[in-house]
Amino acid sequence: MTDPNAIQPSALDQLPDRDPEETAEWQASLDAVAREAGPHRAAYLMRRTLERAEAGGVALPKLLETDYVNTIPTAAEPAVDGDEEMERRITAWNRWNAAAMVTRGAKHGVGGHIATFASAAWLYETGFNHFFKGKEADGSGDQLYIQGHASPGIYARAFLDGRLGEHHLDNFRQEAGGNGLPSYPHPRRLPWLWEFPTVSMGLGPLSAIYQARFNRYLTNRGIKDVSASHVWAFLGDGEMDEPESTAALALASREGLDNLTFVINCNLQRLDGPVRANFKIVQELEAQFRGAGWNVVKTLWGTAWDELFQLDTTGALVRRLREVPDAQVQTYQTRDAAYIRQDFFGKDPALVEMAKLLSDDKILECFHFSRGGHEARKVFAAYKAALAHKGAPTVILAQTVKGHTLGDGFASKNANHQMKKLSTDEFKTMRDLLELPISDAQFTDGVVPYGHPGADSPEVRYLQERRAALGGPAPARRVHPLAPLPAPAEKAFAAFDKGSGSQNVATTMAFVRLVKDLVRDKETGKRWVPIVPDEARTFGMESLFPSLGIYSPKGQTYDPVDRDQLMYYKEAQNGQILNEGITEAGSMADFIAASTSYATHSEAMIPFYIFYSMFGWQRTADQMWQLGDQLGRGFLVGATAGRTTLTGEGLQHADGHSPVIAATNPAALSYDPAFAYEIAVIVKDGLRRMYGEAAPGEDQNVFYYLTVYNEPLPQPAKPAGLGIDEGIVKGLYRFNTAESAGLSPTANAPRIQLLGSGTAIHWTLDAQKLLADDWGVAADVWSATSWTELRRDALEADAALLRGEERVPYVRQALTGAEGPVLAVSDYMRQVPDQIAQWVEQDYSSLGADGFGLSDTREAARRHFGVDAESIVVAALAQLAKRGEVQASAVKEAREKYGL
Repeated sequence: MTDPNAIQPSALDQLPDRDPEETAEWQASLDAVAREAGPHRAAYLMRRTLERAEAGGVALPKLLETDYVNTIPTAAEPAVDGDEEMERRITAWNRWNAAAMVTRGAKHGVGGHIATFASAAWLYETGFNHFFKGKEADGSGDQLYIQGHASPGIYARAFLDGRLGEHHLDNFRQEAGGNGLPSYPHPRRLPWLWEFPTVSMGLGPLSAIYQARFNRYLTNRGIKDVSASHVWAFLGDGEMDEPESTAALALASREGLDNLTFVINCNLQRLDGPVRANFKIVQELEAQFRGAGWNVVKTLWGTAWDELFQLDTTGALVRRLREVPDAQVQTYQTRDAAYIRQDFFGKDPALVEMAKLLSDDKILECFHFSRGGHEARKVFAAYKAALAHKGAPTVILAQTVKGHTLGDGFASKNANHQMKKLSTDEFKTMRDLLELPISDAQFTDGVVPYGHPGADSPEVRYLQERRAALGGPAPARRVHPLAPLPAPAEKAFAAFDKGSGSQNVATTMAFVRLVKDLVRDKETGKRWVPIVPDEARTFGMESLFPSLGIYSPKGQTYDPVDRDQLMYYKEAQNGQILNEGITEAGSMADFIAASTSYATHSEAMIPFYIFYSMFGWQRTADQMWQLGDQLGRGFLVGATAGRTTLTGEGLQHADGHSPVIAATNPAALSYDPAFAYEIAVIVKDGLRRMYGEAAPGEDQNVFYYLTVYNEPLPQPAKPAGLGIDEGIVKGLYRFNTAESAGLSPTANAPRIQLLGSGTAIHWTLDAQKLLADDWGVAADVWSATSWTELRRDALEADAALLRGEERVPYVRQALTGAEGPVLAVSDYMRQVPDQIAQWVEQDYSSLGADGFGLSDTREAARRHFGVDAESIVVAALAQLAKRGEVQASAVKEAREKYGL
């Protein structure tokens, strides 16, 4: 049998040992300590040795976990730069009003959360009083990602400093009547206060990392120096289970984002119960962040624990703290001193002796109340250490009690996330605990009063003075009036009007060519932010590498393998392209930071993010919603779009539904352009609307989604005539008629209107010719650039009619007088073109690529889905036969003729 104590083979066996005897002596010394003083002493000495090695610059792998104690010893804590008693009173008022607001709202059944802010109050208050820079500070101030469920506490503080009144608090979660407060941080709902939507858990930490990275990007590119800005993200320990929460930790470390601090409120509870019932979430997170290269500061215990640690001469206390699972720590919060003596201290003889020196009150003070996240001095020390640390981001793991100060009915109870109110007696107990001057007489008719010390009180003056010194109120969103960006030269757009002649060009390539021209514009070119998730070569963007450069804070520290080629891989510290690697989520976070720079930094940037359309909305639709909530502007480009245009890739790559998902987002203007000149018109109008002179009533806070295709096809010249550009932007225009296409139909020929979008218009044009040549049918072809915009216009027209206003939907106007039935075709599921069906006066039918994709040639895939030219002909004949305009037998003949 193998000796379990024998030294097992390791990676060190591959390295030469120049003095095996010395090595053996060190190992023997360790064995002796473990034998004589015990394994805990041996472990302690080894860790001390590793710490000394690291401090001395000896290259060793870092320890991933430290003991379950504070990183910063009490003796090393700096003095708080302020009036701690004053801040205690301010925090008490905020705690009270947050609980009162939610309790009063509960009478209307609108819900709310009390316990989260109760645990995190000092984490916020310390930052607001000492660290968080406002918008008038250097650069752009700090960016604060507030934990969504803590919003009542932020509203309570805004009430105390005079930015909100009682009528606002009384309308918490009741927005319909005006003066309401949204449930969580929603910039679109309360744009003067909230900057970042965070309650879709996991998106806050991901966005914070990319915001800090984008700040560096702006500075390194010379757009604006925001090096003084710091990004603070307030998160929950349960939230860290979301994959997005930790997806970009390595990026933050790799790029040395010391302008970023995560503050994780470790109250050990998630929505239903303990985060890690049988384990320790703080230790797990510490190892995860240290392993990713972050600086970790643990703030776990309050000053009441100092006496216990001083009594711990054997290390038994530290060992016991490390082994007790989180659910048991939660249980101690709710049990008496006798239980804690038996269950916690009774496990080790040394702890039994220690407990004899402690009173019951002392034990309850430590286990019920004294947490590092509840003490201003501890939090202040952690924040100061975070700002002082250079070269890496910092995470602060602050232990708190969920429901702290709300009474025994709340603190650490599994159900406290769903508990929406306190009773009158519970409020009175809370009042006494917080020492607030609120009398029993103020509780009229069982309604808990709001509390305020007065606009000219010492507390309010102190609060406002601290904020003034830090650069103004926070959180706050400010949109300073910016001069409209000058329109790029018309030449860039007009270049597509003449078409591609005999050359076949994919619309993906047409878009890339347009961008290449726009980024060269002297006025606005530098403001474009190209974003791509490691697919630039797929989309033909490699030509941008040497001209724009790929952003890297380190520049290029190597000789690229393709340096002798024209389109070599060039990284630069001031590079313009954000090439994110294989992460659509990271690319979207990039896009959100860039698209809201007009508000965050008063610098309008023009991001375009190009991606496999299948891996955009389907994978990151939650972030698209976040983008709309944050009022972002820019261009999302779904490339290699459609269900049948991506040859051979198959089911998982075949997008037949992204326009359906995009249509659910009110801020997304979704377009499916067929031709290069349509792309130019849409981008030109998007730049005008989002960055230039928007028309009266137009919302600038929108973003565009364009689907483009990788199938090389002839790009026609832009048709002559009035209203083409308007039709492209509104969603529909007539591309040609049977007559203008040179098909010479007879005078009494049956006629049909064919509506096609995106690449489907090419099959529609083929069908137009087949209908004329084989069946004597005249077909007019329309380009439907946006089914979604047509539908939205129609819905607005319907709403106007209900208000007594006469308005005809644009789609009905455009098709007025068009003879025959309408047949709509797209490379997406029929639900996409069917969006307009109810507003088309003619007989309406559609074809689409419903179902899963498959691997095959484009032609075979289109025949499979019944959207190729021949299938369109059969569907058109069926429509006409139903109306009696062609013989019913023609449908069968066509099926047989085309082998359908």
